[in-house]
Amino acid sequence: MPPVLPPTTAATPPADARRRLLEAATEIFADFGYEGASVRQITRHAGVNVAGISYYYGDKEQLYIEAVKHAHVCGTSEAMRREFPPDMHPADKLSHFIRGMVAGMHAPASVASMKLMMREMADPSKAAHVVVEEFIRPMAFRLRDILRELLPDLAEPKLLMTGFSVIGQILYYRQNKPISELIFGKDHIDRLSADMVADHVVAFTFRALGIRRKGVAS
Repeated sequence: MPPVLPPTTAATPPADARRRLLEAATEIFADFGYEGASVRQITRHAGVNVAGISYYYGDKEQLYIEAVKHAHVCGTSEAMRREFPPDMHPADKLSHFIRGMVAGMHAPASVASMKLMMREMADPSKAAHVVVEEFIRPMAFRLRDILRELLPDLAEPKLLMTGFSVIGQILYYRQNKPISELIFGKDHIDRLSADMVADHVVAFTFRALGIRRKGVAS
């Protein structure tokens, strides 16, 4: 019996079909949402037969989940997932965490990825729960552990708000970039490099928390 080959059109080689479907799904779902997007729209945009979705992803819902995960990963940094040396000072850990997240926020991301993530933030679906469990929750607890180590006497509500304040500073540069460009001009915003933003957020956070530590690792 001959092997089952992935369904593609003549214009799309099999090895490329899965990626094309994911990229097309990200764009279509970002524009129309899960309910408004159709399987035919996605496969036509990808240049793949309709059967390609079931072959590569199982069904439309799983494709949507994978598209949201893909959109999220486009805005993260590998540095955030590295283990810290056991003897690293918690202030150094916080600096590394901030710098890794800033690097992810400054990584190139498509407009479609941003739009899709904003949709999920405004109206979370099953896909948002998957992204939270696989990516966001581990990072959130990692930051909380760092802050707990750094500020052992801080009450839990204050600890959570401190974490939100750290994350909020960083997210502003990604989520509000289009509006910031309208206010101040794209040239001015483009000058805010990842290193500049990371240095600022680290320094601002350390001052707010009363951390006096020189030579924090970058």
